[in-house]
Amino acid sequence: MHRIMLSGNGEIALRLSAALVLGGALGLNRELHGEPAGLRTHGLVSLGAAVATIVSLGFPGDTRAIDPNAVSRVLQGILTGIGFLGAGVILRDPTGHVTGLTTAATIWICAGLGVASGLGYWSVLGIATGLTAIVLIIGKPIEHLVERLFNRKSRSKPSDPAA
Repeated sequence: MHRIMLSGNGEIALRLSAALVLGGALGLNRELHGEPAGLRTHGLVSLGAAVATIVSLGFPGDTRAIDPNAVSRVLQGILTGIGFLGAGVILRDPTGHVTGLTTAATIWICAGLGVASGLGYWSVLGIATGLTAIVLIIGKPIEHLVERLFNRKSRSKPSDPAA
Protein backbone atom coordinates (compact mmCIF):
# COMPACT_ATOMS: atom_id res chain seq x y z
CA MET A 1 0.00 0.00 0.00
CA HIS A 2 1.39 3.37 -0.98
CA ARG A 3 1.31 6.28 1.41
CA ILE A 4 0.89 9.73 -0.04
CA MET A 5 3.41 12.10 1.43
CA LEU A 6 2.08 15.57 2.12
CA SER A 7 3.76 18.66 3.48
CA GLY A 8 2.91 19.66 7.05
CA ASN A 9 0.31 22.14 5.82
CA GLY A 10 -1.08 19.60 3.34
CA GLU A 11 -1.49 17.02 6.08
CA ILE A 12 -3.23 19.53 8.34
CA ALA A 13 -5.54 20.62 5.51
CA LEU A 14 -6.41 16.99 4.74
CA ARG A 15 -7.17 16.16 8.38
CA LEU A 16 -9.26 19.29 8.95
CA SER A 17 -11.12 18.90 5.65
CA ALA A 18 -11.94 15.27 6.40
CA ALA A 19 -13.29 16.23 9.82
CA LEU A 20 -15.43 19.03 8.39
CA VAL A 21 -16.82 17.02 5.47
CA LEU A 22 -17.61 13.86 7.44
CA GLY A 23 -19.09 15.74 10.40
CA GLY A 24 -21.15 17.84 8.00
CA ALA A 25 -22.38 14.74 6.20
CA LEU A 26 -23.69 13.26 9.44
CA GLY A 27 -25.21 16.62 10.29
CA LEU A 28 -26.97 16.63 6.94
CA ASN A 29 -28.87 13.54 8.08
CA ARG A 30 -30.06 15.43 11.16
CA GLU A 31 -30.90 18.45 9.01
CA LEU A 32 -33.04 16.30 6.73
CA HIS A 33 -34.89 15.02 9.80
CA GLY A 34 -35.74 18.59 10.85
CA GLU A 35 -33.40 18.72 13.84
CA PRO A 36 -32.04 22.09 14.98
CA ALA A 37 -28.42 20.89 15.08
CA GLY A 38 -27.66 20.08 11.47
CA LEU A 39 -24.91 20.23 8.89
CA ARG A 40 -23.14 23.35 10.18
CA THR A 41 -23.27 22.36 13.85
CA HIS A 42 -21.99 18.83 13.27
CA GLY A 43 -19.35 19.96 10.79
CA LEU A 44 -18.05 22.61 13.19
CA VAL A 45 -18.03 20.21 16.16
CA SER A 46 -15.95 17.74 14.16
CA LEU A 47 -13.66 20.47 12.83
CA GLY A 48 -13.20 21.98 16.30
CA ALA A 49 -12.29 18.61 17.78
CA ALA A 50 -9.78 18.04 14.97
CA VAL A 51 -8.22 21.48 15.50
CA ALA A 52 -7.85 20.90 19.25
CA THR A 53 -6.35 17.46 18.63
CA ILE A 54 -3.86 18.72 16.05
CA VAL A 55 -2.83 21.61 18.28
CA SER A 56 -2.22 19.21 21.18
CA LEU A 57 -0.06 17.01 18.93
CA GLY A 58 2.00 19.81 17.51
CA PHE A 59 2.69 20.63 13.88
CA PRO A 60 3.26 17.56 11.64
CA GLY A 61 6.99 17.09 11.20
CA ASP A 62 7.73 19.07 14.38
CA THR A 63 10.77 17.73 16.22
CA ARG A 64 9.31 18.29 19.70
CA ALA A 65 8.35 15.19 21.63
CA ILE A 66 4.61 14.66 21.95
CA ASP A 67 3.40 14.57 25.56
CA PRO A 68 0.85 11.74 25.65
CA ASN A 69 -0.57 13.08 28.93
CA ALA A 70 -1.28 16.47 27.34
CA VAL A 71 -2.98 14.82 24.36
CA SER A 72 -5.03 12.66 26.72
CA ARG A 73 -6.17 15.71 28.71
CA VAL A 74 -7.20 17.52 25.52
CA LEU A 75 -9.18 14.49 24.33
CA GLN A 76 -10.92 14.17 27.69
CA GLY A 77 -11.81 17.85 27.60
CA ILE A 78 -13.21 17.61 24.07
CA LEU A 79 -15.41 14.62 24.78
CA THR A 80 -16.64 16.00 28.10
CA GLY A 81 -17.30 19.46 26.72
CA ILE A 82 -19.21 18.16 23.73
CA GLY A 83 -21.52 16.37 26.15
CA PHE A 84 -22.79 19.77 27.27
CA LEU A 85 -23.50 20.82 23.69
CA GLY A 86 -25.30 17.55 23.05
CA ALA A 87 -27.35 17.96 26.22
CA GLY A 88 -28.61 21.26 24.85
CA VAL A 89 -30.50 19.52 22.03
CA ILE A 90 -32.29 17.05 24.31
CA LEU A 91 -35.79 18.26 25.12
CA ARG A 92 -38.65 16.90 27.21
CA ASP A 93 -42.19 18.11 26.62
CA PRO A 94 -44.85 18.41 29.37
CA THR A 95 -46.14 14.91 28.56
CA GLY A 96 -42.70 13.43 29.24
CA HIS A 97 -41.80 12.73 25.60
CA VAL A 98 -38.04 13.13 25.04
CA THR A 99 -36.57 14.29 21.73
CA GLY A 100 -33.07 15.03 20.50
CA LEU A 101 -31.26 11.97 21.81
CA THR A 102 -30.06 10.82 18.39
CA THR A 103 -28.93 14.33 17.51
CA ALA A 104 -27.03 14.55 20.81
CA ALA A 105 -25.38 11.22 20.03
CA THR A 106 -24.39 12.35 16.53
CA ILE A 107 -22.87 15.52 17.96
CA TRP A 108 -20.81 13.37 20.32
CA ILE A 109 -19.72 10.94 17.57
CA CYS A 110 -18.76 13.92 15.39
CA ALA A 111 -16.37 15.03 18.13
CA GLY A 112 -14.89 11.53 18.11
CA LEU A 113 -14.58 11.65 14.32
CA GLY A 114 -12.83 15.00 14.61
CA VAL A 115 -10.37 13.53 17.09
CA ALA A 116 -9.71 10.52 14.81
CA SER A 117 -9.22 12.87 11.88
CA GLY A 118 -6.91 15.12 13.88
CA LEU A 119 -4.82 12.13 14.85
CA GLY A 120 -4.76 10.90 11.25
CA TYR A 121 -6.40 7.58 12.14
CA TRP A 122 -7.94 7.14 8.70
CA SER A 123 -9.17 3.57 9.09
CA VAL A 124 -10.90 4.41 12.39
CA LEU A 125 -12.40 7.51 10.79
CA GLY A 126 -13.73 5.60 7.77
CA ILE A 127 -15.12 2.65 9.70
CA ALA A 128 -16.74 4.82 12.40
CA THR A 129 -18.30 7.13 9.80
CA GLY A 130 -19.66 4.17 7.85
CA LEU A 131 -21.12 2.50 10.93
CA THR A 132 -22.68 5.78 12.09
CA ALA A 133 -24.25 6.32 8.67
CA ILE A 134 -25.68 2.79 8.74
CA VAL A 135 -27.27 3.40 12.14
CA LEU A 136 -28.72 6.74 11.02
CA ILE A 137 -30.08 5.36 7.75
CA ILE A 138 -31.50 1.98 8.77
CA GLY A 139 -31.88 2.40 12.54
CA LYS A 140 -35.40 3.87 12.50
CA PRO A 141 -36.83 1.27 10.07
CA ILE A 142 -35.39 -1.50 12.27
CA GLU A 143 -36.91 0.12 15.39
CA HIS A 144 -40.32 0.27 13.68
CA LEU A 145 -40.05 -3.37 12.58
CA VAL A 146 -39.19 -4.54 16.09
CA GLU A 147 -42.03 -2.46 17.55
CA ARG A 148 -44.49 -4.09 15.13
CA LEU A 149 -43.14 -7.57 15.87
CA PHE A 150 -43.57 -7.11 19.60
CA ASN A 151 -46.79 -5.06 19.32
CA ARG A 152 -45.29 -2.13 21.18
CA LYS A 153 -46.16 1.51 20.67
CA SER A 154 -43.41 3.69 19.23
CA ARG A 155 -41.38 5.61 21.78
CA SER A 156 -40.15 7.95 19.08
CA LYS A 157 -43.39 9.95 18.82
CA PRO A 158 -46.24 10.49 21.25
CA SER A 159 -49.62 9.19 20.14
CA ASP A 160 -51.60 11.80 18.28
CA PRO A 161 -55.22 11.91 19.43
CA ALA A 162 -56.17 13.64 16.15
CA ALA A 163 -54.85 10.72 14.07
